[in-house]
Amino acid sequence: MKLTNWAWLAASAIAVTACTSKSKDASTAVPLRTVFFDKTGMDTALNPGKDFFLYANGKWIKDTKIPGTENGWGSFNILYNDNQKKLHDILEDVSAKDNAAGSKEQKVADLYKSGMDTVTIEKLDFEPVKPLLAKINAVKDYQELVKLAADGYKDGDGFLFGFYVSPDDRIASKNAAHFDQSSLTLPEKGYYLKTDSASKKIRDEYVKYIAKLFTLTGVDAKTAAAKADGILKLETEIAKSHLTPTELRDPVKNYNKFTVTDLQKQLPDIDLKDVFKRMDLKVDTILVGQPGYYKALNNLLKTEPIAVWKDKATFGALDGAATSLSKKFRIAHFDFYGKVLNGQKQQKERWKLISQRVDSGLGELLGQVYVEKYFTPEAKKRMLDLVNNLQNVYKDRIEKLDWMGPDTKKRAIEKLNTFTKKIGYPDKWKKYDDVTISKDAFYNNLVSIARHDYKEMIKKVGKPVDKTEWGMTPPTVNAYYNPTFNEIVFPAGILQFPFFDEHADDAINYGAIGLVIGHEMTHGFDDQGRQYDKDGNLKDWWTPADASRFKSKVKVMIDQYNKFTVLNGVHVNGSLTQGENLADIGGLAIAYQAFKNTPQGKGNTKIDGFTPDQRFFLSCAQVWRSKRTDEYARMLINTDPHSPAMYRVNGPVANTPAFYQAFDIKPGDKMYIPENERVKVW
Repeated sequence: MKLTNWAWLAASAIAVTACTSKSKDASTAVPLRTVFFDKTGMDTALNPGKDFFLYANGKWIKDTKIPGTENGWGSFNILYNDNQKKLHDILEDVSAKDNAAGSKEQKVADLYKSGMDTVTIEKLDFEPVKPLLAKINAVKDYQELVKLAADGYKDGDGFLFGFYVSPDDRIASKNAAHFDQSSLTLPEKGYYLKTDSASKKIRDEYVKYIAKLFTLTGVDAKTAAAKADGILKLETEIAKSHLTPTELRDPVKNYNKFTVTDLQKQLPDIDLKDVFKRMDLKVDTILVGQPGYYKALNNLLKTEPIAVWKDKATFGALDGAATSLSKKFRIAHFDFYGKVLNGQKQQKERWKLISQRVDSGLGELLGQVYVEKYFTPEAKKRMLDLVNNLQNVYKDRIEKLDWMGPDTKKRAIEKLNTFTKKIGYPDKWKKYDDVTISKDAFYNNLVSIARHDYKEMIKKVGKPVDKTEWGMTPPTVNAYYNPTFNEIVFPAGILQFPFFDEHADDAINYGAIGLVIGHEMTHGFDDQGRQYDKDGNLKDWWTPADASRFKSKVKVMIDQYNKFTVLNGVHVNGSLTQGENLADIGGLAIAYQAFKNTPQGKGNTKIDGFTPDQRFFLSCAQVWRSKRTDEYARMLINTDPHSPAMYRVNGPVANTPAFYQAFDIKPGDKMYIPENERVKVW
């Protein structure tokens, strides 16, 4: 069982993932922070013009070891882990109480208890997934396999189809059924097709992992190895039909509307009418992101042995459920995903894993308790003021652009002015009335949540979009821009130090959360976001001349980032990361200009020995401080649209004129970029 929430697809989030908060409960209040900048982590012996990221963070990087339970360590990780402790405290507290049946407290407490009840989980071994394995075993041909795959969606067991419901990109006010490429286990197609030694090693370890799961169910080692080889070969064939992460960035290329009748003609061996009936999907038209995958699937279902398809389905069931089964399955899962793919040395503590499971499964129940305890009205007001300040600055910058014509400027400002701003938590909380949670049935609890999520999702098809919905839970340490909602969203989880502190000086807040705000705003005008209008529709609102100039300017940035290297010569993919790089550069420029409108920004009073401008840029640099395992860094280069941390600092500041003045950067310095070669978009 793939026990995960049905994913709302955040188009552009700020990241891939010593904090203090002022509590409403005086009995749990912690002392207010008085120090907002880490001077001890700097390498002041280094010229800031040589490597500003290391100047701001060099000693911290040298002295910091990545904890064995992590694949990286830095500002996001520290805040995330501190936030996990807060969730843990809430869950431990509510679990100690006698909660009314069906209440939010009972549901979050008993989900947590059931996940922590490893004794019961161990006794069950893989018993919870056996009914699904029996169904797969009973399949006789590919038609029956397709039926089983479709039936499973209502329970969270669905496979073959990358199905979800979200706005129709060209009619953003209406929800539509989307089908995307699916059926790969490794992060992206390159893991199956590349011939370098690192990719081959991962495939070798992947085959071992597949075989291990089979042996844990009683299959002999020789048979398990043969099954694993067959699965890898099948997934390799599937991978050939997939688009690359860079190709997936093109919203026009990935928007393909079909009537069900027309699509059926292209997929004669997949009975779509029956599939949709089994999925409770009543539609005449659907959106298919990558039609090539479905054409390949239609062919492979017939040409590949049904025994191999059944093996793949069996492995998928075990892999999807592994973290909810007995210890031997959890260890096998971690050894591959944690150690091999991410370079993580040991599993996280159980309470952290289960706290996260509660947040992902019942996030808006747990979130209600979280924001009541940890997110103040004062913090929300300060944050809204910051957002409004940056929005005004963005408008001013658009008006003064020398490369954009008046018609496009007008529409850009209209889009900017219609941003929906969501801060902290939803105004309307989701209900989970149909979710049944027991304190001694972890797997069944996750099934109940999966059923709820699917029912909630499938009811949206063809209905008006509810723009009050959130794509992240309140405790999430992240932020996002959603083009079809034309919204910027900042959960309470990220509105903590080092990103935000209502008591910090403006240089710190504008250099950190101000950068995040500007980053998310800029996503509305990056290579993807710019293709959506103010109402969230995928619609070209640019004049041809302005669009051409935009692309020329972006190419300068792509070429610049393509030269950045990590891991002994592995290059950043400037095309894959272009949206995030635009957001980083634009966000920094907007945040800086907004900061200069504050009293501190207009003055020159030093704090910690640094001028306001220096403090602003150093705040930005320390927000992105991080270290990653080589394995994790390699995976991110292949799949992540964000650049590595050092280039999220050095790239933007090297394209920002004020940085040169603040730190006296001159020609000859390694980071110096001639003015006519700098990125100048927003």
